[in-house]
Amino acid sequence: MVRWEIRFAGFGGQGVISAGYLLARAVSIQGGMNALMTQSYGPEARGGECRADVIISDEPIDYPKVVDLDYLIAMSGDAFQGYCNSVRPEGVIFYVEGLVSPPCDYSGPRTICVPALRVADELGSRLTVNMVMLGALVEYSGLVDLGQLGEVVRERFPRHAAVNLKALEKGREVIMNLRVAV
Repeated sequence: MVRWEIRFAGFGGQGVISAGYLLARAVSIQGGMNALMTQSYGPEARGGECRADVIISDEPIDYPKVVDLDYLIAMSGDAFQGYCNSVRPEGVIFYVEGLVSPPCDYSGPRTICVPALRVADELGSRLTVNMVMLGALVEYSGLVDLGQLGEVVRERFPRHAAVNLKALEKGREVIMNLRVAV
């Protein structure tokens, strides 16, 4: 049985829920796997804590809660601090450079710093930070083909598909460049 557990976490307005939705939909509709997404957010419209948990499996998913995260996408310092201990030792934490600073004494799972704010600014829209992070995750993990994810992005955001697709590609390039550097 194959099972992956992913958590996107940050604060309202960052597109955390959208990123989780897009991944789950792409994996299930385009990729043919079983996937589910649960979401949690505070009562504030924007700015409160929120998260989207995605479980992916090649078998039916009988328990809808994450237990042992494979990937954490931390889009705020509170999200990193609050959930870094939920990532299994072989897991990976992706975090947004400039929004998250892991503590100096951090000794948990591997971390990957993604310059998503800078990339989003270069694209002309800070609203694409979540797409940069999603592109980085997909390239690193191979959970779904970027083309399949792109189909879901076009369907969900038809008027803003171009910039979101560019952001996904830029996130992918960040990981590709890390692999070359290592």
